[in-house]
Amino acid sequence: MGKGGQSVQTSSRNEIKTGKDGHWVSPYNPLDPKAPKLPSKGEIKAVIPKECFERSYLHSMYFVARDTVMAAGCVYIAHQTLSTDVPADLASVDALKWFLGWNTYAFWMGCILTGHWVLAHECGHGAFSPSQTFNDFWGFIMHQAVLVPYFAWQYTHAKHHRRTNNTMDGESHVPNTKEEMGLKNGVERHGGYAAIHEAIGDGPFAMLQVIAHLVIGWPLYLLGLASTGRLGNDGKPLDGDIIDHYRPWSKMFPAKVRAKIALSSIGVIASWVGLYFVAQEYGVLPVTLWYMGPLLWNQAWLVLYTWLQHNDPSVPQYGPDEWTWVKGALSTIDRPYGIFDFFHHKIGSTHVAHHLFHEMPFYKADVATAAIKAYLEPKGLYNYDPTPWYKAMWRVAKTCHYIDELNGIQYYKSLEDIPMSKDLKKD
Repeated sequence: MGKGGQSVQTSSRNEIKTGKDGHWVSPYNPLDPKAPKLPSKGEIKAVIPKECFERSYLHSMYFVARDTVMAAGCVYIAHQTLSTDVPADLASVDALKWFLGWNTYAFWMGCILTGHWVLAHECGHGAFSPSQTFNDFWGFIMHQAVLVPYFAWQYTHAKHHRRTNNTMDGESHVPNTKEEMGLKNGVERHGGYAAIHEAIGDGPFAMLQVIAHLVIGWPLYLLGLASTGRLGNDGKPLDGDIIDHYRPWSKMFPAKVRAKIALSSIGVIASWVGLYFVAQEYGVLPVTLWYMGPLLWNQAWLVLYTWLQHNDPSVPQYGPDEWTWVKGALSTIDRPYGIFDFFHHKIGSTHVAHHLFHEMPFYKADVATAAIKAYLEPKGLYNYDPTPWYKAMWRVAKTCHYIDELNGIQYYKSLEDIPMSKDLKKD
């Protein structure tokens, strides 16, 4: 049996493993008595060429310039071909062209801006250049441009790397327990998401998961209303306290970074004030079309990456009694993203390397990934799911709903496997 009780089919340790349903299965199962010994971080680093850790001001700024030129080109094309005036006849062909035109612009502009977001993310990790002052300057500008509180997210994202797949002290996409999902005794639905799932069914609930993650997931996370960890910066349970990214006194942050958190929040407020005055001058609709549409796609992409790179029903989540840094880092999954790798600097297809060594610049991650794969794959420790990202997203939305408890080695379970209340009553 494989992870989560799945039958595993494979003829070689280096081949892609699949379950009985034909889906990819992680080759590493810590519950297997024959599970391989995990290497140390130093042992993994030793197989990576040293030049992969060399950071360049010019190389990084080239990508800032490249992405900015693409964004300017996208704006230019839209300005030449689209009008912000709503067509008089909403049932006309012109109205359809207007709708499709602005949505096309929003999608591709959001895609391009996600490149800037990834570059700012590199700045936060110190991978952009040898100077953290230089990194913070450019990271602040690029993240504020998409309403991200740079220093606050820099801190919480670093914690995400320090505590990956930790059920208690993890950060972002921390799994819910069965009780938090509205299950009693593991099978009785008494409210919450479990009741919603029963009311609307499997497919609609999976779609709700996709919409909730991609449309409102990012602002809810920044506000501390979803996906955060269970412990404050002092290591104590939150006991219902909200840990948002905006208040310097939020339990998310230690006192030493409060000034930076305040600066980030002031920057976000200033951006919103700027948008307000622009809307007063030119109207709400033009601001929505030119800026808010692309911003929604940008936020959808960044949530998609963090959602898919660490979640799969065959990838373990670890309680504090089982978790180690190496276990968490090796629970990361590389996935193929096709053309979007170009726009997003391969953040999803080289994510294992990134989680092992976040200080490594992204333009060296391909070489590092090849070395890591050559070392880890024969041991059955490298996660690469060849499933197209949109299919993987749907599968995760249908299968990764909750874990049984916070301790030990846990695997995601699905509400689709829980009997309906009406069926329990019949029994």
